[in-house]
Amino acid sequence: MSQDSTAVPEAARKLSGRRRREIVAVLLFSGGPIFESSIPLSVFGIDRQDAGVPRYRLLVCAGEDGPLRTTGGLELTAPYGLEAMSRAGTVVVPAWRSITSPPPAEALEALRRAHEEGARIVGLCTGAFVLAAAGLLDGRPATTHWMYAPTLAKRYPSVHVDPRELFVDDGDVLTSAGTAAGIDLCLHIVRTDHGTEAAGALARRLVVPPRRSGGQERYLDRSLPEEIGADPLAEVVAWALEHLHEQFDVETLAARAYMSRRTFDRRFRSLTGSAPLQWLITQRVLQAQRLLETSDYSVDEVAGRCGFRSPVALRGHFRRQLGSSPAAYRAAYRARRPQSEIHSGPSGLSGAAQGPDSPVPQQARRTAAASTSAGPTATTSATPPAGQEPGKPSSDVYAPGRPTLPGQRERPVG
Repeated sequence: MSQDSTAVPEAARKLSGRRRREIVAVLLFSGGPIFESSIPLSVFGIDRQDAGVPRYRLLVCAGEDGPLRTTGGLELTAPYGLEAMSRAGTVVVPAWRSITSPPPAEALEALRRAHEEGARIVGLCTGAFVLAAAGLLDGRPATTHWMYAPTLAKRYPSVHVDPRELFVDDGDVLTSAGTAAGIDLCLHIVRTDHGTEAAGALARRLVVPPRRSGGQERYLDRSLPEEIGADPLAEVVAWALEHLHEQFDVETLAARAYMSRRTFDRRFRSLTGSAPLQWLITQRVLQAQRLLETSDYSVDEVAGRCGFRSPVALRGHFRRQLGSSPAAYRAAYRARRPQSEIHSGPSGLSGAAQGPDSPVPQQARRTAAASTSAGPTATTSATPPAGQEPGKPSSDVYAPGRPTLPGQRERPVG
């Protein structure tokens, strides 16, 4: 968890006299998707005391004048207005209709007032944009759907956007990634309030896992965000994607952009929401993932063809992003794919034909700018590794730790 957050620890903050912790207000807007909107309604709005789940009191509040239109042309009428939020100890914003338009000023003021009075504020998926517009994410770590993370980072540069996590708990302000991650965060809130048994009982009722492993890395698209498409840095990014098998680092990319390393880092992060080193390692792992799926190269050979200095470096970053070793990933992939698909890469090319000198497929060049975790000792050099017999997996010698609950990030204790 980021240590520079300005949030006051939840334990040190008190609710105002009129607010109650068991009261949850869900703030809805017109144009919001019905699935995301229904998640907190299902978690906090149904009495499941017979299953051992403590009861919450739900207040569904309209963030603007109704009726509220949602998915499929449906119209909703919320039973409460913004004034009802004054009683809530938890306020949830499940979605926002547009990541480029400002939310209503009255709703933003109500959120600020609720936070000042000690309420816990939660933003699911694009709801993070509403929290950011209210200034509640300034100087804080946060997440949102990986597809919108670059836009959130660009529009609100004071927010520390982390597109790797399923959700981020910063004490009194919490955010989640898209759709299903909203369920993860709501279960986390129940677990925080009432313990593991209550959260587990609720998860069983919802027929979902009580804790999902991994983050958003495995869901990343391979297309660049619109924000970078017309920017001069797009040429540098395209060059990097076409030369992943070569030896270069972030300093090389900065030089190609005719920028200092510091300026390049700042500019790259503002456009993509990611640090350049994190982004580069993500692309190398994604390339390794493709080669493991479509070729018979050994893990050692895959490491060299993706710019990793050694198979050990590949294994460490691969496990961190995808939750398994390269050998285990390949075995699982082949177990669920017909043999005819395994040896046929993009455009019908066999995996063995896709070497460093082969052109990178167009889809591979348009790669996600969302970041994944990379430690300070991460390497991006491409010194050829020692050879290894094809098909013979190497032992996994590097297994970095994950957060206490995989797929989440929480505020530090103490």
